[in-house]
Amino acid sequence: MVTKLDKNKSRMKRHVRVRSKISGTPECPRLNVFRSAKHIYAQIIDDVNGVTLASASSLEKGFEGDGGNIEGARKVGELIAKHAAEKGITTVVFDRGGYLYHGRVKELAEAARENGLKF
Repeated sequence: MVTKLDKNKSRMKRHVRVRSKISGTPECPRLNVFRSAKHIYAQIIDDVNGVTLASASSLEKGFEGDGGNIEGARKVGELIAKHAAEKGITTVVFDRGGYLYHGRVKELAEAARENGLKF
């Protein structure tokens, strides 16, 4: 009998592997991305102190559009860059969350770069 791979279990293994090498500091926090089928979320995290410094998602009140497509991911990338600039954060380390750097994750990252975040 052929067993089907659990995609989320494989993603979590990749995420743990990446997180063993990446950590956010107060000077250079971590930009974490999580995507679901309908929405996309981004957080800027200081792992040393264990706090979220800024966040943005397709569920925010002022968000217009769909979070399950590339345009929505671009808008969330612009929002997270704007929230980071308000907090004085310019440099981050990117944590793709075990996802491929493709599609919505790539679009979010590029939009954040275009709006002032450096990584």
